Amino acid sequence: MSLDRAVMAFAGVMILVSVLLTAYVSPLWMWFTVFIGANLIQSSFTGFCPAAIIFKKLGIKEGTAF
Repeated sequence: MSLDRAVMAFAGVMILVSVLLTAYVSPLWMWFTVFIGANLIQSSFTGFCPAAIIFKKLGIKEGTAF
């Protein structure tokens, strides 16, 4: 799995987890979903993605998603 795909998969899982937490624990978990979305938007403009940095350190190879 390439770094791009790993980051997209991680973001998707985190969004689904936050939606489940919002539905079953507290509506305030919606702010976690907002944070994830804001992080995705800022990383598309700046190229800075904390998840990508962590995945690189874990040894996932860089690549192109498409």
